[in-house]
Amino acid sequence: MFSNLIKHSLRSFKRQRAYIVINILGLSIGIACSLLISLYVINEASYDKYNTKRDRIYRAILNGKIGGQEVTVASSPAIMGSTMLKEFPEIEDFLRMNGSGPTVIEYNNQTFTEDHLVEADSSFFNFFSIPVLKGDPKNLLNAPRKAVLSESTAKKIFGNENPIDKPIRIGSDSVRYTVTGVMADIPQNSHFEANIISSFMTNPRSKNTVWMSNSFSTYFLLKPNSSYKTVDAKFPELMLKYVGPEVQQFMGISLADFEAKGNKYRFYLQNLSDIHLDTSIQQDFKAPADPKYLKIFGSIAILIVLIAAINFMNLSTAQASRRAKEVGIKKVAGSTRGMLVAQFLSESFILSFISLILALIFIKATLPYFNNLLGANLVLSLFASWYTIPILLLFSIFVGLLSGGYPAFFLSSFNPYEVLKGSVKNSMQNGRLRRVLVVFQFAVSILLIVGTMIMYRQIKYMLNKDVGFNKEQLIVINRAEALGTKMKSFKETVKNIPGVVNITSSTAIPGRTNNNNGYMMEGRKDETFLMTTSWVDYDFLETYGMALVSGRSFKESFTSDKDACIINESAVKDFKITDIEKARFMEPRDSGKVNYLPIIGVVKNFNYESLRNPIGPYILKFQNDNMLWGYITVRLSAQNYSKTIIAIEDKWKEFVSNNPLQYYFLDADFEQMYKQEKQNAQMAVIFSILAIFIASLGLFGLTSFTVEQRTKEIGVRKAMGSSVAGIYIVISREVIILVSISAIIAWPIIYYIAGKWLEGFYYKINPGVFSFVAGLGIALGIAIITISYRIMRAAMVNPAQSLKYE
Repeated sequence: MFSNLIKHSLRSFKRQRAYIVINILGLSIGIACSLLISLYVINEASYDKYNTKRDRIYRAILNGKIGGQEVTVASSPAIMGSTMLKEFPEIEDFLRMNGSGPTVIEYNNQTFTEDHLVEADSSFFNFFSIPVLKGDPKNLLNAPRKAVLSESTAKKIFGNENPIDKPIRIGSDSVRYTVTGVMADIPQNSHFEANIISSFMTNPRSKNTVWMSNSFSTYFLLKPNSSYKTVDAKFPELMLKYVGPEVQQFMGISLADFEAKGNKYRFYLQNLSDIHLDTSIQQDFKAPADPKYLKIFGSIAILIVLIAAINFMNLSTAQASRRAKEVGIKKVAGSTRGMLVAQFLSESFILSFISLILALIFIKATLPYFNNLLGANLVLSLFASWYTIPILLLFSIFVGLLSGGYPAFFLSSFNPYEVLKGSVKNSMQNGRLRRVLVVFQFAVSILLIVGTMIMYRQIKYMLNKDVGFNKEQLIVINRAEALGTKMKSFKETVKNIPGVVNITSSTAIPGRTNNNNGYMMEGRKDETFLMTTSWVDYDFLETYGMALVSGRSFKESFTSDKDACIINESAVKDFKITDIEKARFMEPRDSGKVNYLPIIGVVKNFNYESLRNPIGPYILKFQNDNMLWGYITVRLSAQNYSKTIIAIEDKWKEFVSNNPLQYYFLDADFEQMYKQEKQNAQMAVIFSILAIFIASLGLFGLTSFTVEQRTKEIGVRKAMGSSVAGIYIVISREVIILVSISAIIAWPIIYYIAGKWLEGFYYKINPGVFSFVAGLGIALGIAIITISYRIMRAAMVNPAQSLKYE
């Protein structure tokens, strides 16, 4: 019976070649889009799934609120892990990690730059399922100055030489590290990146016992059958025991009084599997993916498949009159409705399977492009898991059923008596359903077009907005600590290079903040104020082109400026500072003493973070000569960029011969903050184009069929004196009306969705009217172009020939 169904289906295909091609093309593109998006969504949702102990691994999260400023960060004190291991029976082990930026590695007088160096405790390989390829897993990081290299890094530095027990220099540390192991490369779907892991105990701050000094990521491995909720419930008591005395020492109030004033200082645990999709937490490692984009693209995948399926439904039901006689004859010959449904569904399944094959070929060909676009490593592995091919086949059957289900039951429902008598006009009542489906297709297309335009407008706004300083023509040199005590003389030397406008050093720069500190204010001892903190030299404001609202910048002629500060407008407003000249911040020290910081100036607000966030209070303190870390920023003149940079590199080599200069352009780095938005906007453009292309394919097929059905009518109209333009308007009018109705349906939906998306940005555009009208205009233009050829061709046929058409 199955072979007979195949034979009948193939005979049917021969009679409908043009429509079959349109259906296969639409379905294959729709399936390819949905599978590509599914690969992306599954990849993002499967971060850290390679860890066999992931259900028992949790990270400590600090949620603090001081003076109305709230932060949620993946930072904790160095002492937390060992203390909780002793006092919490639910904890089996702990791990501290600390990431650093690009680092220079030196071996045998050769230097290599590694982007991802991580300091970690010896328990690292007990937490993460990373295979150790060489070395003793028990003794890899259990002493200072030990290092484990990734397989690719070991190959790059040592070639075919065995790296075990070889000495390497890391960064500016004069004491060599010993390579104790080689591990497999960290999986791409891990929430952190590491080419080199060095022993955490090498860091002097690893012995810091201050609970309010939160600098590291701490992970906990819970014992089997232990609940993280039990641990969370014990944190308040832990805070009271260890943080309470420090609050009393530094702020002069009890922890209870501190919290009674609306402040917060609490920790909670976050499961490893939740890290990558949580944007509410400031991360030290990879930036998290926004789960709302996964929902958006997941919805797009479903909608594109629906558009392709609707094409099939529309074209199948549109040809009802053409296949009606076939149905009538088969029913008279003894075919039951069930047999006819089986035949029509088999046709649909065959087309769906062919489309799946073409879709897989399309994905294989375009996957490198998508990986490049997303910075991902998506892989289409059909044989990696036993269930992959069965799932694809089930998906193909589902698409076939979705596409062909209604047409199969509709076509098989014809009454053979009515059909053979020629009364098939009732079938044309389904023109109403076809119009509804066309409206749905173009509503989705307009929704995608308008949404994409709003995304691009928001990105353009973020890239071009005045951020409160001049980010053009600035290069930032990483690892200022490599200069050591020569930093000041290096700046003076570089400043004399032709093409250098100014130079400055600082511990943080816009886009890369690294300190949030609590302060008190003289005369307001019961209040605490949290501010983003940066230490800067005399030329910082001038180099960055920042404007002062009042007061002055740091001046070398004022020796007292080394103990002063500059704050931004947000600090003045949020802390309700009325008299700048008399106000002094108080900074508690570990010794119990207090540093007083008079305010000498107020800088105009500048965006030191992404435009997703409002500008919070910011304090600039003077960078003393003993603060030998951070960044050096150089402002270049507009001419001879490359020549000036080469000159700076030459000077760097004179000061630091064994460390290559590492720098980047600040404006390009700022753009990287919106990398995810740019990638997703590009994806949205691609899928919008494909969605409207699929919809246009269906519209082209429907128009071809409509013109075919109305050939005699067109001939009559021409014979009665209608012009080509008149006939074009009559036939295209319905399409214009349907697309306009689609826009009316799509507009409120996309207005709501765009509004929710824009809520993620503190600084944002107004969606306005333009994008919505432009979306309608683009959809109308594409629809009109799609149908024009078929209509014009039919309208220009000789009416005598049209009147003979049957």
